Amino acid sequence: MDERLTWSVRRHDFCDLSHMPPLVFVYLLKKYYAYGKGKAIAKFRALQDQVHQVLYNDPQPGPATFIAHCLCILPLFEIHRRGFSHLMISALRRFLKMGSTAEDILKSKLFAAKLFLDITGGSMVLDERILIKIIQVFDVSLENIQVVIHDSNVKRSVKIDRAKELVEQYIFELIESQSYINAVSLLEHFSIRKSRESFLLQMMECKEYKAAEMWATFMGKSMLCVLVREYVGRKLVKPAYGIIKKNNMHQEFPELCRQYKESSLKKLAEKGVWDVAEAKANADKQLLEYLVYLAMEAGYSEKVEELCDRYYLKGFKSIKELDRNVVHSGYMHLNELLIEDVIWVDEVIGLREATSYFEDCKIIGLDCEWKPTYGKGSKASKVSIMQISSDKKVYIFDLIKLHENVPTVLDECFARMLHSPSILKLGYNLQCDAYQLAHSYGELNCFKHCEMLLDIQNVFKEQRGGLSGLAKPLMDIVFMETEDTGKWFEQNNTKQQLGATTFDSVSAGVCCS
Repeated sequence: MDERLTWSVRRHDFCDLSHMPPLVFVYLLKKYYAYGKGKAIAKFRALQDQVHQVLYNDPQPGPATFIAHCLCILPLFEIHRRGFSHLMISALRRFLKMGSTAEDILKSKLFAAKLFLDITGGSMVLDERILIKIIQVFDVSLENIQVVIHDSNVKRSVKIDRAKELVEQYIFELIESQSYINAVSLLEHFSIRKSRESFLLQMMECKEYKAAEMWATFMGKSMLCVLVREYVGRKLVKPAYGIIKKNNMHQEFPELCRQYKESSLKKLAEKGVWDVAEAKANADKQLLEYLVYLAMEAGYSEKVEELCDRYYLKGFKSIKELDRNVVHSGYMHLNELLIEDVIWVDEVIGLREATSYFEDCKIIGLDCEWKPTYGKGSKASKVSIMQISSDKKVYIFDLIKLHENVPTVLDECFARMLHSPSILKLGYNLQCDAYQLAHSYGELNCFKHCEMLLDIQNVFKEQRGGLSGLAKPLMDIVFMETEDTGKWFEQNNTKQQLGATTFDSVSAGVCCS
């Protein structure tokens, strides 16, 4: 709208609204909008500003009531009714922030209540989103709606019940048409708490997440907890954490908060912005240790040492001094590996004990065994043995027997170890082991993914000779035959027949310790 037209609207046509009928007012708005220059959005905003200003020019019987009258006649203007409805409502919202008379406010509420009844009753056509704005801006209550329905001398309880019945019926129609945002807006406005968890789940199924969050916030913390669990079940961790943070629910979901923070650190580490990741950890020891694991996984030994020194983190000395030991301290020898025991696990008690033990470890080595198949097109054998080693103990798990006898416990215990982001898992050619495990025990969730996995063949440049070849430069010894390995284990109070099978998992620990 050009400057001349704007001046004309402000100074001439709308300078006195005390005797201007609402119909004439809307007609003049239509006229100026049609002749204004520029794009539609610019014209709309200019006209919106003018309506806000002219509401100070003494419209009768009051600014809010005057706008309510205008909204009642807008359906006569067809193509302009939607845009002008938004224009007038937004202008009135700005005006009401400055206040108005109590009499004007009450009259406008009653006119808005009549609009609600006319629209829901079908005698007037207006967009439902505009109706919601009218209810909210004029702050229409159930009492206002009932005054329009009956005389004011009807008992209060009867009034409220009748008005509430009509409102709930309209809300039900909105829900049936899946207009969830509008339905929730009305439920919240009129403080109707009839719907429960099933309504929330219905919105989640339709992916109406914004409406679901509005409803859960209105209903309170218990419903917000349901919403968070639903988000987690759908792997929508970010919005779940957003709700937790916004509503101060960290105590209700400590594990989820930790996972989200660790996920954020991992994304920053993958981008190489270690300083930002460190700042985001905010001196939290658990998060800093996780950041150290990420640095180890990335082969960023300088960052490992820097973080450990700065925050006095313990238990990472072997990783920090890997390069120094190799260069300055000569080679490692077998007698330096003080393995306390090699334990066979094929029943539930041993399985739980092993799980508890490894949950206290920061680094473990992994290896799997299965019978090879040589025939073309032959089906791969099931993984029979899985070895997990710390720097002190080796546990050998009979997966076939454990899976047959206690599959649920097996799934739970291995998930606690393999899914834990606090334990760095080392191995050689782990991709192959992971593939075999997933295909051998596909119904178990524990083998579907693994957190904090480091394949040491990707860490060292020399890859000839498999894991033995990698161990050679560090230990100054070559294990060419399993018989030699067995003799060493026998000398260290372990069973000779376990020597060959435990070597790979132990060596995995050696190569990064």
